[in-house]
Amino acid sequence: MAKRYWLETLGCPKNQVDSDKLEGTLLAAGYRSAPDPGEADVVVVNTCAFIEDARAESVEAVLGLAEARAEGAELVVTGCLAQRAGDELAAAIPEIDRVAPFGADLLGRGPQAPGPAAGSAVPVILGRRPGLEAAAAAVPDMDLLELQRPASSSPWAYVKIAEGCDRACGFCAIPGFRGPQRSRSIEAIADEVDALGAKEIVLVAQDLAAYGRDQGVGERAIIPLIEAVSARVDWVRLLYLYPSDLTDPLIEAILATGVAYFDLSLQHTSRPVLRRMRRWGDGDTFLSRIERIRSLAPDAVFRSNFLIGYPGETEEDHDDLLAFMESAQVDWCGLFKFSREAGTYADSLPDQIDAALVAERHAEASELAEAITAQGRLDRVGSTVEVLVDSPGVARSFGEAPEIDGVVSVPEHLAVGRLHKVEIVDAAGPDLEAKPAGDP
Repeated sequence: MAKRYWLETLGCPKNQVDSDKLEGTLLAAGYRSAPDPGEADVVVVNTCAFIEDARAESVEAVLGLAEARAEGAELVVTGCLAQRAGDELAAAIPEIDRVAPFGADLLGRGPQAPGPAAGSAVPVILGRRPGLEAAAAAVPDMDLLELQRPASSSPWAYVKIAEGCDRACGFCAIPGFRGPQRSRSIEAIADEVDALGAKEIVLVAQDLAAYGRDQGVGERAIIPLIEAVSARVDWVRLLYLYPSDLTDPLIEAILATGVAYFDLSLQHTSRPVLRRMRRWGDGDTFLSRIERIRSLAPDAVFRSNFLIGYPGETEEDHDDLLAFMESAQVDWCGLFKFSREAGTYADSLPDQIDAALVAERHAEASELAEAITAQGRLDRVGSTVEVLVDSPGVARSFGEAPEIDGVVSVPEHLAVGRLHKVEIVDAAGPDLEAKPAGDP
């Protein structure tokens, strides 16, 4: 009887792609998916370590699965937390059987595939507790970025186009454990898209618009990639665009796909705060780009993330952010409290903000963001849009990214995995309700 696995994924879409690749290796090794962790022979947790809350959630998941697994089942921890703090993790949670950072084979076998290209970060195996099978390798067992993965089980799929990041944002620890930027070839990405068989492809990376820059191609590389993927699927969506790279040619390439969705990683709008973050731009510059896009595509949808309580942030800085949110009317807004990360530039900065004040500012910005989103959704009532049905009764238009934004409720008889014209008839918070266009 085939052995079974349970794979739990935490964190961002990029982690989900890694899990899909890991799942491919497990299936190739003869394993089959278990219906729940209690029936698995190996339980894998793909962790997140971006901020303190994410690390706490990962540890909680590991402890929960350690308790839920069957007797004798192996517990393997992989992902960002395993890479960033494997020694501490193994020492703190003795229930873990194997800590497997990036590129480590989950099953503890020898090398399975070539490792990262020359010049990329070389992962190492961290922190196995005494008595466990020795791990140790100076090179990775496999290159997650290029592994095959199963066909998509839903009408959409994430595709990671690059790994790592070359930027030095003051608050971010990702380059320290994900390594420098390493882009895939357009051919490899196109082959993966073909194999997935999805209607919508969501392109992801730590720094999406920098795709190809490490290969000496520059910002032009992302445009032929978008065109190549767009020729294969109905919808192409891009997540995580650094604002300085949002050039006019890139805007035009995105609009040409028919998915006028712009996920801009702005982080703040106050120029002094952004400079301390070691980032580009300011609110006026960002607003100008948004207005430029809306002049070309009035129905364009925007998402952004903002970091509240960065060291030295004043009330004036916070008010600047709130004023920008009012002016820009960003459709979807992710708001995060500053997390002090060891090894980052921000960790050593003076004027760290009191946690209670950060929470107060975060609550104020969240209330405004929710009101803007709710009004924007109400404004869509009466419009006719094309939606992709993800599951019975649940769909999305181009204005909703999967798993992140709201959804469009539709009649359950609409075929899953197909595009349908619908009329929006109601809105409730972030979600919409629709009926087939032309129905009474």
